[in-house]
Amino acid sequence: MLLIVGLGNPGAKYANNRHNIGFMAVDRLADEHGFSAPKSKFSGSVREGFIDKTKVLILKPMTFMNESGRSVGAAAQFYKLPQEEFKDKIFVFHDELDLEAGKFRMKFGGGIAGHNGLRSIKSHMGAEFWRARMGIGHPGRKEQVHAHVLSDFAKSDKDWVDNLLDACASSADLLVVGEIDKFQTKVTRLAPAPTAKSKRNT
Repeated sequence: MLLIVGLGNPGAKYANNRHNIGFMAVDRLADEHGFSAPKSKFSGSVREGFIDKTKVLILKPMTFMNESGRSVGAAAQFYKLPQEEFKDKIFVFHDELDLEAGKFRMKFGGGIAGHNGLRSIKSHMGAEFWRARMGIGHPGRKEQVHAHVLSDFAKSDKDWVDNLLDACASSADLLVVGEIDKFQTKVTRLAPAPTAKSKRNT
């Protein structure tokens, strides 16, 4: 079984925020693979399904970003996902300030780069889990970060955001079989960041 988590904030006012791209990613994945309708569990919104005959649980914590770990920890404990197996069982999709908009990278463990959702998960069950880092770019100044992450994507972002969400959803079978490098490679090939596309065309 896999636990795939998307980070974000609940409520319509946050739905299109940059900070909610993790929610968007797991929604797209669940829709693509015909998962069940959402239901409330583990202080979150849960959808269940199968990818290549492997059971997958999609979890969107409804605790607000800063308390995400309470929801993720409850799900991991319920399904008895032991610490030593986190590497292959738990994947967290989230926004990443330190990557240019549209860039995508997988990372296992390590620092949390000031992300409050990751900090909360780490505090509940350690840092040993995969992060699917979805670049939203940095506004340039530290004091602008809060407004940047809690603002909606611009209309000009729509194409790359949709492409990235689709690429993550269509490549999810590689997560199931533990081909993490291939997953990252396929996603970046299907949805190159806008900066990467512009460089290729020059």
